[in-house]
Amino acid sequence: MFRYFENLVDPYCDYAEQDTPPTRLWPFMRSYSQPFKRIFFWAAVMSVIVATIEIGLIYYMGRIVDLLGNGPAHLWENHGTELILVAAFILLIRPALQLVDVLILNNAVLPNFGTLIRWRAHKHVLRQSVGWFENDFAGRIANRIMQTPPAAGEVVFQVFDAISFSLAYLIGAAILLMAADPRLLLPLIIWFALYGLLVRWMIKRVGPASQASSDARSAVTGAVVDSYSNIHSVKMFAHHNHEMAVAKGVIEKTRKTFQAEMRIFTIVDGVLVTLNGVLIVGVVGWAMYLWSLDQASVGVVAAATTLTLRLNAMTGWIMWALNSFFRELGVVSEGMQTIAQPIDLVDAANAAPLQLTSGQIQLKNLSHHYGRETGGLDKVNLTIRPGEKIGLIGRSGAGKSSLVKLLLRFYDTERGQILIDGQDIRSVSQDSLRSNIGMVQQDSSLLHRSVRDNLLYGRPDATEEQMIKAAKQAEAHDFILDLEDPQGRKGYDAHVGERGVKLSGGQRQRVTLARVILKNAPILLLDEATSALDSEVEAVIQKTLYGMMEGKTVIAIAHRLSTIAQMDRILVLDQGRIVEQGSHDDLLAAQGQYAQFWARQSGGFLNIEAAE
Repeated sequence: MFRYFENLVDPYCDYAEQDTPPTRLWPFMRSYSQPFKRIFFWAAVMSVIVATIEIGLIYYMGRIVDLLGNGPAHLWENHGTELILVAAFILLIRPALQLVDVLILNNAVLPNFGTLIRWRAHKHVLRQSVGWFENDFAGRIANRIMQTPPAAGEVVFQVFDAISFSLAYLIGAAILLMAADPRLLLPLIIWFALYGLLVRWMIKRVGPASQASSDARSAVTGAVVDSYSNIHSVKMFAHHNHEMAVAKGVIEKTRKTFQAEMRIFTIVDGVLVTLNGVLIVGVVGWAMYLWSLDQASVGVVAAATTLTLRLNAMTGWIMWALNSFFRELGVVSEGMQTIAQPIDLVDAANAAPLQLTSGQIQLKNLSHHYGRETGGLDKVNLTIRPGEKIGLIGRSGAGKSSLVKLLLRFYDTERGQILIDGQDIRSVSQDSLRSNIGMVQQDSSLLHRSVRDNLLYGRPDATEEQMIKAAKQAEAHDFILDLEDPQGRKGYDAHVGERGVKLSGGQRQRVTLARVILKNAPILLLDEATSALDSEVEAVIQKTLYGMMEGKTVIAIAHRLSTIAQMDRILVLDQGRIVEQGSHDDLLAAQGQYAQFWARQSGGFLNIEAAE
């Protein structure tokens, strides 16, 4: 039974991905609700049925009072069958209908709706560009991905468990009172009008207050995650008190916004108690007055009393449900600031896979300043021949990393073109482009997974033998075999910690190298690939790197000039432009910037700042 309802909707079903999702709340919710339309219909139907049964029971309790008022004589003779059928309904049919209602909400909707939103939201966010992630906190992004699905699920739950039920209940109550005596509707109508005004007052305030609270909570998460992910810097600079001060500021803001939210709820509760008093006195008092005039039976008074007491109990629940509804809508609205952002870097329509034949790279009048006046690259023209090995040097901010990021299409060029084998990289799919490029970065970050998972990230279909061979080429196999994590996993199964923190810088670099060796892409980008290695290991790795470069088009960024001296061509970048290029010997003979850098090396490293 449970499995049937749990499988009514597949949260991972195929759907049309949107580069620009809806940015307004209800269209956003509606887009995620499409697979649930049929389920939502039956949830609404069952909610109305359950409310109708509740009203029917109150009506029948009043009828029982009237039947008892006639005395015990002939009660069972005249009404026995009726009473048995009602009892059977209460014992058998009512629980079955209630169970179906609960199964739809608790088992078909809630687990699947939240899962669907989390799955699609995560998928959407992963499609964002590197630049998009660089403009936000990873902690805040993750917090919104985690908070929005349960909040959206709570919104749906309250719609069918409370709002639709209560509306059906109020309509049924009005019908019941009108059937007993139309005059009993008057106090109910007055109460409902005042109750509606209270709800309206609350709605206008709860939404903004809830969103402010949600924003503040996300800020706390972002600040805390920022401290934790940079714990080495916090400890190294002895900034515990500073981090606590930062945290106190955002936590205090959260407290203030939550206080403002709670004040609204307190006011609502106080006014609601008064309104419910008006309802009870008005309906029950009026029913008693009609009874005193012999215009209503005792059963009517009993039904009216039961109904108002039930409404009195329900109104607090309904108001809290509405509070929850709009509070969670505020959380969803805050989450939409991340989840509903358009994809800022997309494949062209009908983008074809990159057809890499020889590996020639051309930069044509390439300019990119990240939306500013300066920085980045400025009117760069360059042709890298198939299989050519290019060394790239320059002062900090000269544009070396910008060139690599643009080549990987982490950003779209502001002006100019990048062509690979004659194909503009903007016209091919991003996945096919990056699958043909291997990159070793200076910041050799790893996933918080096993060493095996990190290595196979370069080539998921590689065999165990191929993986181990790559690790041996990168001088990583021996230390990997000695690894053991706190859970007792050893060797290639050992987990490396967040960003690979459980490994030394040199170990991380070697795992990264092994991953790129395993990928074996025809274009190779090296950004300070051996910067974290000691001299002895570097000497061995250099041989591996030169072996990796065979038959590939290579761009290598280095401050240690000895690592690129044997390149086919060396480019010197300055203020976003190529100011020198040629072989090592040619550039030394030219007595330009490269020669100055070479002369000022200390221990084999380029003393960039001194070369002014």
